[in-house]
Amino acid sequence: MKHLQVIFTILLAIASLGALAQGTTRILFVFDASNSMNGFWEGQRKIETSTRLLSETLEELYGIENLEIGLRVYGHQTQHVPGHQDCDDTELVVPIGTGTNLVIKRELERLQPKGTTPIARSLEKAAGDFEECEECRNVIILITDGIEACDEDPCAVSRALQEKNIIVKPFIIGIGIDELYRSTFECVGNYFDATNAEVFETVLDIVIAEALNNTSVQINLMNGQNDPIETNVPFTLYDQNTGAILYNFVHTLNSWGNPDTLSFDPLPTYRLVVHTLPPVVQTDLRVTPGVHTVFEIPVPQGDLELSFSGRRSDYGDLKCIVTSDNCDIVHAQDFGTTERYIEGSYHLEILTTPRTIIRDVEIKADGTTPIAIPAPGTLLLNTSTSGYGGVFLEQNNELSTALKFSEGDPSGRYLLQPGKYRLEFRARNARQTLYTIEKEFIIKSGTNTTVNLN
Repeated sequence: MKHLQVIFTILLAIASLGALAQGTTRILFVFDASNSMNGFWEGQRKIETSTRLLSETLEELYGIENLEIGLRVYGHQTQHVPGHQDCDDTELVVPIGTGTNLVIKRELERLQPKGTTPIARSLEKAAGDFEECEECRNVIILITDGIEACDEDPCAVSRALQEKNIIVKPFIIGIGIDELYRSTFECVGNYFDATNAEVFETVLDIVIAEALNNTSVQINLMNGQNDPIETNVPFTLYDQNTGAILYNFVHTLNSWGNPDTLSFDPLPTYRLVVHTLPPVVQTDLRVTPGVHTVFEIPVPQGDLELSFSGRRSDYGDLKCIVTSDNCDIVHAQDFGTTERYIEGSYHLEILTTPRTIIRDVEIKADGTTPIAIPAPGTLLLNTSTSGYGGVFLEQNNELSTALKFSEGDPSGRYLLQPGKYRLEFRARNARQTLYTIEKEFIIKSGTNTTVNLN
């Protein structure tokens, strides 16, 4: 049959890539057997068309390794009476297990549509149909011809299940649903509109293939010229609905200079975080099952090169705090290194003494922005007593603190950036403010300056 040929074409194509889903896939069919399924659809009752096509698919799925299937039905136990509806009419008819295909087929043949449409309650109950399993992919396929009839909220139930990481976002196959009501399913899961029996066959093929198989994916990291050559960057893919971490990789270009082909589960909606400086985030990424999917992510990067001008610095582990225009800290870069950043404007706070502030540094894609500051000089301070005070940088007739002395003896060796300084000091035993000692001095790169307070 046509739809079975489609299934096996997709399976063979994906298997040839070595991309069959790992672990156990568990599919729970949630099937509508409410009174409305007695209605006619292209000359035949909806219940007859849908059960026949689903049964044919179940036959062909028999014997597939690492596959477990179950069936939950609603609206099949209590006769619908206007004004009186049984919103608890939902039942796990066939528990999820291996080799249940033919059992499910027999149960489908026995169904007699009777009651109402408790979709929300059926989804809520379905969460308990999946036993605990760390290596399982849990899939719900809801087949229905109507909307929620019990004044409950299927969207809220779906969100709650996803937040608890119980199930993936359900597939919903709508059988002849009025266009006015189709939007009500968008928040519940991945909605497919089956306008006729032929489309139902095709949709069922697509959903089953997506549930069973991984798909080849290529992530192109685009540079400033929109070429996919940015690489060697870690990235993480999350399940956007549950927040779970699904994949972690370091991006690589293969021997031909092209981004590597990866194998992804097509079930989740992905959130991608590329761990550049700062990170680049893309949301609402969907993988097309059976089709090589390419994601193009703009990550134009340039280099920031930090160095000292003149002679070698005596600083050890000197850091530069790089912040974005909105004052978020992007990175703490070691001086004397080169790091890559997303193209844009940044502010630099270099932890020299005193601090060096450089604002509005523009980093251009595919280029290098060099930042060089003077090497420090050395203050050799001599005193024979402890006391209070500090060293102040003088700029534009303003003093700013470079060093602050505690109560102890401040004698010692200090690295300071070149500039004009004033030292203010009062000995601990000097009890009057007028005994403050003031010294002016100049610091030059690579030279020693001695100040005696004796």
